[in-house]
Amino acid sequence: VPPDQKLGDYAFPCFTLASKLKKSPVIIAQELAKKIKSTQDITSINAVGPYLNFTVNKSALAASILPEIQKRKQSYGTQNQKANIVIEYCGPNTNKPLHLGHLRNMSLGNAMCRILEFSGNKIHPVNIINDRGIHICQSMLAYMKWGKKAVPSEKGDHYVGDFYVMYAQKAKVDESLEKQAQELLLKFEQKDKAVTSLLKKMNSWVLKGFNETYKRFGIEFEKEYFESIHYEKGKDVAKAGLKNKIFTKNDKGAIIAPLGKYELSDKVVLRADGTSVYITQDMYLAEERFKDFKFDKMIYVVASEQELHFKQLFAILKMLGQTWANRLHHLSYGLVNLPTGRMKSREGTVVDADDIMDEVVALAKSEVDKRYEKLSEKEKSKRAELIGLGALKFFLLKTDASRDMIFNPEESIQFEGETGPYLQYAHARACSILRKAKMQKSVSFNLLREPIEQQLVKSLADFPKVIEQTSTQYKPHIICHYLLNLAQSFNEFYHSQQVISDNKDVMNARLYLVDCVRQVLANGLTVLGIVAPEEM
Repeated sequence: VPPDQKLGDYAFPCFTLASKLKKSPVIIAQELAKKIKSTQDITSINAVGPYLNFTVNKSALAASILPEIQKRKQSYGTQNQKANIVIEYCGPNTNKPLHLGHLRNMSLGNAMCRILEFSGNKIHPVNIINDRGIHICQSMLAYMKWGKKAVPSEKGDHYVGDFYVMYAQKAKVDESLEKQAQELLLKFEQKDKAVTSLLKKMNSWVLKGFNETYKRFGIEFEKEYFESIHYEKGKDVAKAGLKNKIFTKNDKGAIIAPLGKYELSDKVVLRADGTSVYITQDMYLAEERFKDFKFDKMIYVVASEQELHFKQLFAILKMLGQTWANRLHHLSYGLVNLPTGRMKSREGTVVDADDIMDEVVALAKSEVDKRYEKLSEKEKSKRAELIGLGALKFFLLKTDASRDMIFNPEESIQFEGETGPYLQYAHARACSILRKAKMQKSVSFNLLREPIEQQLVKSLADFPKVIEQTSTQYKPHIICHYLLNLAQSFNEFYHSQQVISDNKDVMNARLYLVDCVRQVLANGLTVLGIVAPEEM
C-alpha cells in the first residue's frame, strides 16, 4: 500500500525484478506503466520511483467485495491452508497459580489456534503440565512442614502457591531446606510411594484451580501431557542417544548433546545423578506429539527466555534423525510486567491471573454502571465480564509478541484509544444503526462515493490478506492494528455521513456498508478470542 493515498490504492515494488532483468527498479516501473493498460477495475497505473502504483475503480471494488462479505458472513476472510498443526501453550508449573505472564501466553496461544483454524487448518491445542521438579518439591516440603495435613479452603492453585512463597521465605534463614527439597525430588524419581502420593494430591488441587481459570478465559485443550508421566521415557531417549554415540558423557558423568556443528552450546540431556532436566522430557514429548497427531507443523508458544532451549531442542531432534524436526517452530514472546516493575513468584509479588481478570472486570463494571444506569445488575455483570476480558486479551495481543510489554489495567479498559472496548463499542454501534432501519437487498454501490466510504470498502477488501499475513507470520498484533484502523474509519464515517436519511437508495447503500463493517469487526474479534457484543 502506498504511503500516500493520492499515489494510488496498491503498490507493486520492482526491486525483485531488478536483479532478474538487470535494470534499475525505477526504469522497470516506468516501462511497466507504459505497457499495462487501464481496465474497468483499474482506473490508473503510474510509476513513482521504483514502485508501480494502481488505483482501483471504487464502485467496482464495492460491487465485488461487499456482496462477498454478505454471502460468506462468518467465513469471510478464511483461507485454504489445510495443514495439521499442533499448538502447545500455557505450560504451567503446579507449584503456584497462573499469573500475568501466563495470560499473555494464553492470549497468544488461543488467538493463534483460532486464526490458524480460521485459515483452514486442523488445529490441536495441547498443554504441558510441569508437575514435577525442584519447584514442586519446594512447595511440597513447605506443606509437609507447616500445612498440618489441611485441605484447601480456597482455590487449590492459590493454596499451593502460598506454600511455595512460604518455602522461599523460610529458606532465606534455613539453608538446610534446599537440601531437603532436593532429597524429596530424588525420592520421587526413586518412586517413593509417600512422596508420589502427596505430589499427586497437591497437583490435583492445583489442576482443579487451573481448569476454573481456563474456563473463564475461554480456552480448552485437546490433550494435556504431564511431566511426571513422561520424564522417564525422556531418560530412555537420552540413554539411547548415548548408546548410539550421538550423545557423549562429560567428566562429571552427565549425558551431553554436542551441538557445536549447529553453532550452539552443548546441552546436558541427563544429569550425572540420573535426574532429568526440561529438555529430557521435551525430546520424548516431541516424538509423542508426532505419534499422536502426525503434524505438519508444531508451534511452541513459550517466552523468549527459552529461545536457546528450543534452538537446542530442535537441533537435538535433528541429530536423533527425526525427519519432522524442521516442522517445529518456537513462537517466542517477550515478558509482560506491571507499571511497578517485574514480577517475582518466589517473593510473592506475582500478580495472579485470577486477580488480574477480577480487576479488569471490576473496572469494566464501573464504566458500565456510569454509562448504563438502568440495566439490571445481572446484565451489567454480564457485560462487564465480556468487556473486561476482551480488554485484557486485546491489550496483551496488540503489542508484537516478540517485544516486552507493560500491562496497565486502567489503560486497557478505556472505551477510547487502542483498546478492546473501543472495538467492541464500534461493533455495537454498527448493530445499533442496523436495528434502526431495514436494509433492502438491491443496492446501488456507485452511490458510495465519499472518500471515507471508499476507504472503508478498501479496508474491508484487505481483511483476507491480513488473515493470511497473520497466519503465516504468527503475529496476532497484525489483526489488532487492522481492526483499530477499520474501527477508526468507521467512526469517522458514522460522524461525517448521515446513514439514516430520506434518500432511501443512499441509506440502503450505507446500511449495506455498515453491515459489512459489522461482520468484519465480528470476524476479527472472534479470531482473537474476544466477544463482539451487539450492545454495550
